[in-house]
Amino acid sequence: MHAFLSLFLSLSLFRAAYAATAEEWRGRSIYQIIVDRFALPQGSDTTQCNPGDQTFCGGTWNSIRENLDYVQNMGFTAIWISPVSQNYEGARTPYGDPYHGYWISDASKLNSRFGTSDDLKALSDELHKRGMYLMVDVVVNNVMGLQTDLNNLSSYMFKDPSQYHPYCPIQWGNTTSEQNCWLGDEKVPLPDVNTEDPGVISAYQAWIKELVQTYNIDGLRIDAAKHVQSEFWPKFCGAAGVFCIGEVFGDNIDEVSSYQGPLDSVLNYPMYGALTEAFSLPGQLNTSAITETMEIYKTKFKDPGLLGNFLENQDLPRWANMSVDPQSMYNAMAFNFMSDGIPIVYYGQEQGFHGAADPWNREPLWTSGYTNTTANQIITKLNTLRNFLVNQTSDSSKTDWLHSRAEVLTTDAHGLAIMKGDVVSILTNLGSPPANVSVAVYTPYSNSLMMTDILSCKQFVVGSNGTLSVEYSLGGQAKIIVPSTLLQNSGMCGAEIAAGSTPKGQLASGAPRSSTFSSSLILIAITFVGLLGSSLV
Repeated sequence: MHAFLSLFLSLSLFRAAYAATAEEWRGRSIYQIIVDRFALPQGSDTTQCNPGDQTFCGGTWNSIRENLDYVQNMGFTAIWISPVSQNYEGARTPYGDPYHGYWISDASKLNSRFGTSDDLKALSDELHKRGMYLMVDVVVNNVMGLQTDLNNLSSYMFKDPSQYHPYCPIQWGNTTSEQNCWLGDEKVPLPDVNTEDPGVISAYQAWIKELVQTYNIDGLRIDAAKHVQSEFWPKFCGAAGVFCIGEVFGDNIDEVSSYQGPLDSVLNYPMYGALTEAFSLPGQLNTSAITETMEIYKTKFKDPGLLGNFLENQDLPRWANMSVDPQSMYNAMAFNFMSDGIPIVYYGQEQGFHGAADPWNREPLWTSGYTNTTANQIITKLNTLRNFLVNQTSDSSKTDWLHSRAEVLTTDAHGLAIMKGDVVSILTNLGSPPANVSVAVYTPYSNSLMMTDILSCKQFVVGSNGTLSVEYSLGGQAKIIVPSTLLQNSGMCGAEIAAGSTPKGQLASGAPRSSTFSSSLILIAITFVGLLGSSLV
């Protein structure tokens, strides 16, 4: 009996190994962080970080953990952090130092610049305590080197030259070349790992399984996914046992969509292109780019509800660098939250950062003072509504918003209206100045139904033929309109929360994910109790 008790107590002390599935990620919203640039340890000098210097500024896993309130208060239910693996260590390169985390040397080791193993575990534990998920960026396609002849591989995970493809510059548009030749350039080459080699395949699978289990990681963002043969990904992600979303850079829907299958999902570059074409000011103001992309979704993407929707990331100019009017970002942002897909916000977007491409789009966040800006407030409202809708129980009286498909209600030169579940989103590219423009949107709702715009809390009444009329005499604000009765118990726009209940705008994510470990532990407990009972008879 004592042996069984000792075994049970030992097992109960193990870190639970969870497996967050694609379905469990579908209802999340993600805040993307470059570890070095999100927050500093207490007492640090906050004036010494110029992104143009391309060097380390001092952010750590611990400083993220200590400032999670900022992220959670905006309603985000997951964070995505830059790579945690060991990077190049040596003389400064022509492109600076690897503060961003993407210049891998040995993937199997942690990057000591950002903390210790215990620090990363503590960040993961704190996120899960808050009911949030952890997504980690991983680089599999390449390592970083300062030569093209692979002379010295002693500091790399793969030490045999045969485990790399021979050097060749990429011929863009040639799939074989994109997969086998080297990213980077002659100043900073990025040797291409031979991911067809059986030894590389098995080593990567063992590494990712251990990384996920050791740090209780919930999902992976995969860098440069299209530069690896698609056959590699199912077994790699299978070994990880968690949701995998890949970067397939470019707006070619045929190419991007072909990776949803080998991977659970991809970042939605085609829609990013359409959103910039429709909303950026000045710009083409081509709203049909969005409707055409949504139509193509129906035949190209396996599951649009899992696509990663974004307006900014570490490889692109900030939205405010391309568009002079903040309302353009608010409207495009509303689309990403209220259409099909998982919304992703790059740190600093909520602060209106306006840096151009790398390195200027990697500003330190602490210079903003973590201010509660207009963008911050809009994101909070969008997250609150989305989390509320995700938590609605699907039954005969309610629409399953999360699994419904977004449909276009109307489109014209000034914007478009979409409907997903019970939510009508009316979006415009008019910008901030008042405009003598109105739009009539025909909905399936009945005459005289009371509806509420959750961004302004303004009331609307459905007219004849299900018409919602919106005018822009105060400027081109986005409208996210829902039946007023739907907001009951949401805490939004004056809706009260029933006594003793949890606001449904807060994602009910404190419940643990499915855990094979937990299930096994329960079975062990049952077996132990049974054996204990037998021993007492």
